[in-house]
Amino acid sequence: MVLAGLLSGMALAQSYPARPIRMIVPQAPGSASDTIARLIAAELTSQMKQQVVVDNRPGGALQLGLELTSRATPDGYTIGYAMIGALAISPNMLRKPPLDVQKDLLPISQTTTGQMLLAAGPSTPFKSVGDVVSYAKQNPDKFFNASSGNGTPGHVGFELFKFMTGTQIVHVPYKGGAAGIADLISGQVHLMLESTNSITPFAKAGRVRALAVTSAKRTAALPDVPTVAEAGVPGYEATTWTGIVGPVGLPKPIVARLNAELVKAVASPTFREKAAAIGSEAVSSTPEQFGAFIRSEYAKWGEVVRRSGAKID
Repeated sequence: MVLAGLLSGMALAQSYPARPIRMIVPQAPGSASDTIARLIAAELTSQMKQQVVVDNRPGGALQLGLELTSRATPDGYTIGYAMIGALAISPNMLRKPPLDVQKDLLPISQTTTGQMLLAAGPSTPFKSVGDVVSYAKQNPDKFFNASSGNGTPGHVGFELFKFMTGTQIVHVPYKGGAAGIADLISGQVHLMLESTNSITPFAKAGRVRALAVTSAKRTAALPDVPTVAEAGVPGYEATTWTGIVGPVGLPKPIVARLNAELVKAVASPTFREKAAAIGSEAVSSTPEQFGAFIRSEYAKWGEVVRRSGAKID
């Protein structure tokens, strides 16, 4: 019986995929996450000799696409592309999430990691993180930090910064990073924590002032910019990340095949080069490692959200 089951599983993995695979992306076309998803889909299409089709399903604070993924037939022909906001932040901010991301989805592999940049407007006096903390403590609630929206990594990442520095700075959410960056440049807001792939060009052009990056190590895109921890907030770290998930019940041979293909895809020079160009670093993991990572990030950002009192609905 054991041998028969093993042979059946091997046959299943070898015959898969026999038709196109749908990759549900919970964000709109043209977003940074959508760009990465399409790069992954292109690599998988080439490797697996079946089309991997991106299906954008934005809405519901990133939960609509995940809910559709969780309800799909667990046969390997529907997978979901997910990110920190969808798996670790939004579920902690919604009063009634439509699914339990830790129980209703099956982790397959992490695909990228990234960081954010703490930037100051050009008209502000801030030249360092120390300047921000000092001014904020002397002037509580007197200046503003922008984010690309409630529940985004930039929002909760700044809440963590405020908690760890004991500062009070007013959060101003925007409908997207571009609007927040525009107001940072014009002086309507004073600070912003935003993904490096969105804000780095403005920092390099001198239109915003780069103060620190949120990762544990410096980024090659801005090698002279310290980490927040180096700049005076020991232990601070707030990374962005993405990965692939599927519906619970996926056969183990299919999970193993998808994981192997994803590991190969993100290791390809083409993917690494294109991901790096927009500020993302290619990574991979086992399903078990990705699951443990999601649980850790869910707990970390859940605590930040509860402390701040932030809500989406």
